[in-house]
Amino acid sequence: MLIHGSGGNAQTAWAAVRPLAERFTLVAPNRGGYPPNSPLERIDFAVQAAELAPLLEDGAHLVGHSYGGVIALLIAAAHPERVRSLVVSEPPAFALARRNPEVDSLVERLDAHFARGPRDPRAFAEGFLALVGTTAQLPDPLPPAAEQSMRATMAERMPWEAEIPLDELAAARFPKLVISGAHHPAFDAVCDVLEERLPARREVLPGAGHGIPRAPGYLELLTGFLHDSG
Repeated sequence: MLIHGSGGNAQTAWAAVRPLAERFTLVAPNRGGYPPNSPLERIDFAVQAAELAPLLEDGAHLVGHSYGGVIALLIAAAHPERVRSLVVSEPPAFALARRNPEVDSLVERLDAHFARGPRDPRAFAEGFLALVGTTAQLPDPLPPAAEQSMRATMAERMPWEAEIPLDELAAARFPKLVISGAHHPAFDAVCDVLEERLPARREVLPGAGHGIPRAPGYLELLTGFLHDSG
């Protein structure tokens, strides 16, 4: 089960891992507000965690990137009996590492961008992607699906408001993997906390900034981890 982050829907977020379908059944939902779903005025990680949890059915490997990683952590803590393994890449759960100067600085800049940044989706996207370290090239003008995806991002509740149940996750016996991209110390700090507290295997995949699923070696790492997790 693959949970995408901000800025795009499941099809764009997980394009690089489609070969996994040769060995696994892939469930990659489009989160509420992202196309082809109807737009939403407000998107909340807690609400979406509750909405997506039933897709685990009798048990699934759970993979989340960025905002989807925050949702995956919440689902895994609430339903450990149905999670076979957990993989998260750079979840912006910055509350886990507050008082780290790099974390506090990034949160302050993101807060300002969401509150006072441009309301034009393409202009907002340029600033947002630069802040989080995503190097994707934006078409001009944005296609309708991309514009809706960015409007969905603009409607999201700030992910650092999430309270991650670290004790529940630490007690869960399923394997855990945390991946960072070696591009921003704020994301590194969050991944350091998760590595220690879950505890989790930690891997670093440079080369794609915050776009971890597109990083060289991601598909191979994910395939091997899922295979080893049974």
